[in-house]
Amino acid sequence: MAEDISFSIALPCEAERISWPQGHESTDITREHITLMVAEEVPLALVYNGIDYAVMMITPHDVHDFVVGFSFTEDIISSVTDLRKIDITTQSDGLRADMRVNAEALRKVLARTRRPIAGRTGCGICGADMESITSRKISGVIGQEPDADAIHKALENLRNHQVLNKGVGMLHAAAWCLPNGHILHMREDVGRHNALDKLIGYGLRHQLDFTQGFCFLTSRCSYEMAAKAVAAGMSAVVSLSAPTALAVRTARAAGLVLISPARTTGMYVVSPAPQDQQSI
Repeated sequence: MAEDISFSIALPCEAERISWPQGHESTDITREHITLMVAEEVPLALVYNGIDYAVMMITPHDVHDFVVGFSFTEDIISSVTDLRKIDITTQSDGLRADMRVNAEALRKVLARTRRPIAGRTGCGICGADMESITSRKISGVIGQEPDADAIHKALENLRNHQVLNKGVGMLHAAAWCLPNGHILHMREDVGRHNALDKLIGYGLRHQLDFTQGFCFLTSRCSYEMAAKAVAAGMSAVVSLSAPTALAVRTARAAGLVLISPARTTGMYVVSPAPQDQQSI
């Protein structure tokens, strides 16, 4: 797998900071010129066997993991072996991932490709139309609720593991935690679903057992996040922010344990183990 990336993860931005003390009056306002570090996002063209499939906006880091995870959660490939080759190169205005896939994966690409698909940073279901979303089949997983102490331990250590986000403060993260709450792997991106795809891609490339532990998201948990977790075979997902109702229904239908939102002061189990679920 060749990779040629020349984009920075963050860039300096000149700004003026306006600040005031609590309970300020207009005379208390101060202004100062500072330099902020802001996260970069670049377009990544995903090309399968020479066919343009999608353009996604990503953080230019761990791109191989993203390509594998995206291809898997979009149900283009069923295993890493379906991807015969990945070449990632820098173009004048972004990145390009040229992939060679097997015949079955190519058939799926051809069936879906009507025109190149643009995926915004906040876009989580690439190239989907209404029918493909509402009729999408969700496989089942064996949900296991993480120990509350393990979740609390992961919560306390999340920030220390967000290496790319330090000094930037605008990247989402998806972390894989062991059953005891130890954070084993983390992937970061400007897009929350991209971060999860990167984590899933890493897991697939390194044979990570997604049934032994839980995934921790620093973002909200919407439908596509639950669907991606189920596709990867995860048994539990914990997210800092609240879930959507469709995410809860998706998790419950699949047997995925979903704990969202989770804070150091408490958490909500919105999709428990299947034996005691209520309708929503």
